[in-house]
Amino acid sequence: MQSEVLSVGCNYVSAYCTSRREHLKATSVSILFEVESTRVPAIIFRHPGEARGPRQHEIEHRRKPKERLKTSRQNQGNTSAHGCCRLPWVPAFAGMTRDEGIARCLHFGARPPFALRLPLPAAPPYKPSNDMNSNGRCPAPRDVPMADSSKPNRPDARLPKGFRDVTGAEIRAQSRMLATLAKVFETYGYEPLETSAIEFTEALGKFLPDTDRPNAGVFSFQDEDTDAKGGAWMSLRYDMTAPLARFYAENAQKLPKPYRRYAMGPVWRNEKPGPGRFRQFMQCDADTVGTDNIAADAEACMLMADAIAALGIPKDKFRIRFNNRKILDGVLELCDISPTDARDANRRLTVLRAMDKYDKFGADGVALLLGKGRKDESGDFTKGAELAQTAIATVTGFLDASTDAAPLGRVRALVGTNARAEEGLNELAAMAAIIAGGGYSADRIAFDPSVVRGLDYYTGPVFEAELTLEVKNEDGETVRFGSVGGGGRYDDLVARFTGERVPATGFSIGVSRLLAALTALEKDASKSAGPVVVLVMDKTELPRYQAMAQTLRNAGIAAEMYLGTSGMKPQMKYADRRGAPCVIIQGSNEREKGEIQIKDLIEGAKAASAIADNKAWKEARPAQVTVAEADMVAEVRKILARHG
Repeated sequence: MQSEVLSVGCNYVSAYCTSRREHLKATSVSILFEVESTRVPAIIFRHPGEARGPRQHEIEHRRKPKERLKTSRQNQGNTSAHGCCRLPWVPAFAGMTRDEGIARCLHFGARPPFALRLPLPAAPPYKPSNDMNSNGRCPAPRDVPMADSSKPNRPDARLPKGFRDVTGAEIRAQSRMLATLAKVFETYGYEPLETSAIEFTEALGKFLPDTDRPNAGVFSFQDEDTDAKGGAWMSLRYDMTAPLARFYAENAQKLPKPYRRYAMGPVWRNEKPGPGRFRQFMQCDADTVGTDNIAADAEACMLMADAIAALGIPKDKFRIRFNNRKILDGVLELCDISPTDARDANRRLTVLRAMDKYDKFGADGVALLLGKGRKDESGDFTKGAELAQTAIATVTGFLDASTDAAPLGRVRALVGTNARAEEGLNELAAMAAIIAGGGYSADRIAFDPSVVRGLDYYTGPVFEAELTLEVKNEDGETVRFGSVGGGGRYDDLVARFTGERVPATGFSIGVSRLLAALTALEKDASKSAGPVVVLVMDKTELPRYQAMAQTLRNAGIAAEMYLGTSGMKPQMKYADRRGAPCVIIQGSNEREKGEIQIKDLIEGAKAASAIADNKAWKEARPAQVTVAEADMVAEVRKILARHG
């Protein structure tokens, strides 16, 4: 039999089963107790400092209530006594509500925290009033309104922060986009791969289980059924690249060399959510594993350009920019910062983050971040890298080369004396030659020294896809859309599993951002047409209406019969919400004549907006035609063709 427990003086509500004689542990101010009889409405209280124990030193409940309370006060703070009091079922408590029982307990001199146990529906925690008498006791019990005991305790219908539901129109638009991307990938010889959503946490590499629960950036749980001592930690994948490295290491002997694959699916990040920043989102990747040929990096840039163009984005509205990690390492060395020494890690990260802000702040803003620091418009101050003026001039000069007509030559003159930078420049020159040979002009794919991406991740060329189209931001300001994807060479991931360096390169496309760009360009009809809806004008003719819907389906036209029970007006409203291009109407008059009415909802909405008078609208009956039932399919096809 279940019994309710309500704690007063702390945030604790629980329940326990007396028939099993079980008690529950709770907070430091909670109560541990057992009661044999569920018939007795008992008041039990305990002070925070007293010892715990379900029945130790229980006070004789046959004494008078005030004597028992006096004994309880004497035991207060004495850890050898339980210090609890159970008031018996006496006429003073018979028939009381929970809140009345609390008030009476206070009247007897009990002080919170204490708990009330009654076999009654739960009520909100009691808050003692401020009108206690001079003895610190509550006045006589007042009538306290009870909570609605008939209201069930239901969970809230809500999602955790950082997650969202995706509805039909967006799902269809996303599916069309991914299908287009997959077609382009396969023309380049890539094959699809779907890895598990869950990996061993240690296989993810970036987030090793170095705490009791490895949850820094990933969603993790412990599997008790594995052979690992204490159970192995598992995590939801946070990208597509780490699972690829694991898959390649596990199946290297069976895969062709190089191995080319593309993957599409959701990933999860255990990070703080924000506007446009979700904990679950779609990624689309294409990678080549097993070759250090610079042609693979050049081809990745070409593939990105072709994929974006295939979606309908004009070629003058996007560009692919590439750089090389080795050149950036050379710039750091010229600034007396080691690219690999852990002692320079903080300065290295500060410099690289400053360089990454070049598009946003320009050379002057970057110079401040490389020096003492920068204060933004809100007054927030970002501490700088505190480089020497000569080092600042080197970095800003390198970044400014992005505006030069021949950036490679300018960068070579600036950092070409550094051996590592020279190696990177030679690789980029080879990339540029291959890309030009593929027929891509420099205004579509070009070297840009301001590209700074994932520098703890990449080991060679890095690239980024940027949309140059202008859109309105949340403040109504015109801004450039920006990056929709990027990638680069990573030669160390597979080595974590095999101990041997396996070169790899690839890129990832931000599906949600790219879809938003298509919507902004109106290249994808986010409000795609729904099914043709056959209205039910006579419930006795359901087989006839279903036959009409089936006729349309057999002709390759999406259709449905209205399955609700409402009249014509709600049915029309339903069709409008479904995005139906038209509806099929057949009442008794049309049925006798072997005819149907077809109402074009899209054209009708346009015509109705030009008719101000309701009477005129009824007389005009815009975009509504009557045809023979045998001509239904042909007429619906005309309407669908008219609206594209």
